[in-house]
Amino acid sequence: MTDLVAFAHGLPKAELHLHLEGTLEPELKFELAARNGIELTEKTVDEVRATYNFHDLTSFLQVYYPAMGVLQTADDFRDLAYAYLKKAASQGTRHAEMFFDPQAHTSRGVPFANVIGGYRRAIVEARAEFGIEGELILCILRDFSAEFAMATLMEALPYKDWIIGLGLDSDERGNPPSKFAAVFARAKAEGFLLTMHCDIDQEGSIENIRQVIEDIQVDRIDHGTNIVENDDLVEAAKARGLGFTTCPISNSFVTEQMKAEEIVSLLRRGLKISVNSDDPAYFGGYIADNYVALAEQAELDIADLAQIARNSFEASWLTPGRRDAYLAEIDAYVAAFTAA
Repeated sequence: MTDLVAFAHGLPKAELHLHLEGTLEPELKFELAARNGIELTEKTVDEVRATYNFHDLTSFLQVYYPAMGVLQTADDFRDLAYAYLKKAASQGTRHAEMFFDPQAHTSRGVPFANVIGGYRRAIVEARAEFGIEGELILCILRDFSAEFAMATLMEALPYKDWIIGLGLDSDERGNPPSKFAAVFARAKAEGFLLTMHCDIDQEGSIENIRQVIEDIQVDRIDHGTNIVENDDLVEAAKARGLGFTTCPISNSFVTEQMKAEEIVSLLRRGLKISVNSDDPAYFGGYIADNYVALAEQAELDIADLAQIARNSFEASWLTPGRRDAYLAEIDAYVAAFTAA
C-alpha cells in the first residue's frame, strides 16, 4: 500500500468537486478572525475541530456557514484560495474547477467583488508559483429563493470571463433542481457550463437526478451515486458522457460509509467517475487522500487510480488540447512509476 499511496499523491489529476469555503482550515480561521477583529467562540484549533460532529448534510451545513463569517475582504478570499491551491498542487492536482458560494457572503453584506476578486488573484498567483490551473464555478445556494439565485447570476455577468460554470449546492430537502430551471437556462444562454449537486441518499434522489439529466441537461453531476438505483438513468448518463464528481471521504461523514461499492460499480460500467475532496478542511482529507481511502476500501490498484485520474480530465471543462496534454502526463507518470 505504501507504493499506492506514493502513486496516488504524485498522479496528475484534476479536482472537479471542491468548495473553496470548505478549505477553511482552523489555523487560517483564527488568522482571519484576528485580522478582522472577530472574536470566535472556540479558542483553540482542537476546539474548532471538536465542532466537526456531522451525521448528515444538515448538521454539516450548521457548522459550515457560520464559519464563513471570518471571510470579509478580498485579501481574505485570496488567502483562502491560495492556501487550497498550494495544498492541492502538492497532492498532484494540475487543474482545479472550484465552487464558490457568493450568496453565503453577499447575504451578510460582503460585496460580490471582494469574493471573486480575491479568488481570481489567488488563481493567477498559484498558476505562476505552483503550476496549477484553476477555474471558478459559481454555486447557487438551493435553500435560498430562485429570485435571489437569478439576481446573483446577474451580478456575476460582469465577471463572466472569470467564471466557467454554474452549480447548485446546499440543502437539497425541498429544493429540487426544477426550482432553478429558469436560472440555469439563462446561465446556459450566457455561455456558462452547468453542473448540479445530487447529494447522496436524499429524499427524491432519483427524481432529482432525472431532472438534472433530462430537464436541466447539465454538463456534469456532483455526487450523484444514487443513480445506481436506476439502470435507465445510468445508460442515459453514459450515452451523454456525463462526468460524476464523487467524494468518498465526505460521504463517510454524512452517511454510514463512503459509497465505495456504488462508486466502483459506476466506474466499472464505464461512467466518467472522478474522485474529489469536497470540503477537505472539515472532512480531513484532500484529493490524494480520497484516492487512497477509496483504494483501501475497494481494493483498487494503480491502473484503477490512473483511470479515475483520466476520467477527471475527460470530465473537466478544459479545452481539448489542454485536456490531451494532461492525459499524456498521466501516461508518462504511470510508465515512469511502473518502471521504477
